[in-house]
Amino acid sequence: MSKKISSLFFLLCVAFLFNQKLFAQTGAIGLFDDQQDIGKVKHTGSGTYDAKLQEYNLIGSGTNVWATHDEFHFMWKRMKGDFILRTNIAFIGKGVEEHRKVGWMIRSSLDTNAKHISAVVHGAGLTSLQYRKTTGGVTEEKKFELTSADVIQLERKGNTYTMSVARKGDMFVSQEVSDIDLGDDVYVGIFICAHNPDVVEKAVFNNVRIVVPAPASLVPYRQYLGSSIEILDLATQNSRIIYQSPKSLQAPNWMKDGKRLLYNSDGLLYTFDLKSNTPAVLNTGSAIHNNNDHVMSFDGKLLAISSSDKTGSSIGWVLPVTGGEPRRLTPIGPSYMHGFSPDGKYIVFCGSRNNEYDVYRIPATGGPEVRLTTAPGLDDGPEYSPDGKYIYFNSVRSGLMQVWRMKADGSEQTQLTSDDYDNWFPHISPDGKWIEFITFLKNEVSPGDHPFYKHVYLRVMPVGGGPAKVIAYLYGGQGTINTPSWAPDSKHLAFVSNSSLLFPLFPIATN
Repeated sequence: MSKKISSLFFLLCVAFLFNQKLFAQTGAIGLFDDQQDIGKVKHTGSGTYDAKLQEYNLIGSGTNVWATHDEFHFMWKRMKGDFILRTNIAFIGKGVEEHRKVGWMIRSSLDTNAKHISAVVHGAGLTSLQYRKTTGGVTEEKKFELTSADVIQLERKGNTYTMSVARKGDMFVSQEVSDIDLGDDVYVGIFICAHNPDVVEKAVFNNVRIVVPAPASLVPYRQYLGSSIEILDLATQNSRIIYQSPKSLQAPNWMKDGKRLLYNSDGLLYTFDLKSNTPAVLNTGSAIHNNNDHVMSFDGKLLAISSSDKTGSSIGWVLPVTGGEPRRLTPIGPSYMHGFSPDGKYIVFCGSRNNEYDVYRIPATGGPEVRLTTAPGLDDGPEYSPDGKYIYFNSVRSGLMQVWRMKADGSEQTQLTSDDYDNWFPHISPDGKWIEFITFLKNEVSPGDHPFYKHVYLRVMPVGGGPAKVIAYLYGGQGTINTPSWAPDSKHLAFVSNSSLLFPLFPIATN
């Protein structure tokens, strides 16, 4: 009997250790390797990860992160090279100390007096970039004029560190230090400090992203980073990663049934089942060089795609949304399909004719194309409003790329955005209330270009014009939202973000 009990105990122990190993390997704390208290804290801290919400909760004590040594709770990951850290962040509860701290931290070691740089938000709203240049040295600080930031980004390029912060909905403002040598191999993570050894504080972290950006050696349009398909809740502005691949996934359309997405990768189109989180190749017949300009009809029955012909030029095609051999639509290229009219009679597209890119309209059944824009420079991304009265597009005619609107016949072309950024691909929500578009930084991208792997914003504005607000801060660009990506409920959006997938949230997919 005792022998059987001993054998059973041994098997249970092996099973327990095996399960523990599996648990660790599948991301017990999401993106992070481990967590611990740094320094001699009086109350043990802890952290949890909600895989369904992709949300982190930290609890921690500690006297301070300041002066010559630190006490706090830290959830961390070992990293090398360049990276971008980003999160939405909020304290839970009123708190005790005005200088309780929460944010991102990069440390040379887990010692209490280690060199570090931290992107910090204080309980009273002070937002600052804090750093200790030498082991045991005195902490220094750069304060922001902006207070009470709740979107925090910390980026490393060599020994240069840039902290960018915003209140949710606003654009980033930044501070930089360029002489912090923490070594290549560092500890990266989120932290909390109570600023009082007798107190325990709590904070919640959403939209936590660790991005490994494109190296300087990457050859555009020949080499690619990994991709994450994300679903954004417009009300909370929190997004969840639902699928990841080391390949380039681009331009998710939300299909009419609300149950699937459509995206392109490696010249093929895929449907993505939102319940099972699995992709499947969509049959597009002989069109096997599809790019990221594809759009569905308002009734969900037809699909317009852009695929290269034998000459290598992008041509417009139409096929059933269920798949099949496509019917050629545009006689010449380049032609990039963007929008069906609500009645299904027309398709608008961006076409290059005589070295000018303009907005064209063509009957969905085929026929002569009609040029709707004639201004010099690039006009792109045309899309009908749900009532069919207007076509929204982006144009570089005023200097920077901006969002424009015209009547369906091409008349009354009116500029809707006039800011200091480059704005691309306006998409109208199904309820006709909002315009979503992607924003590039003019210091990173020329007005007529929308490349991969840049700092970009997703923004929305009222459909008739008005102030725009940021709904997502991300690393992406080409392929992020080239096509209409609204859910049928007008409450959710799909998009693609990019990173080298060194530590995905899910097992790496092959598609």
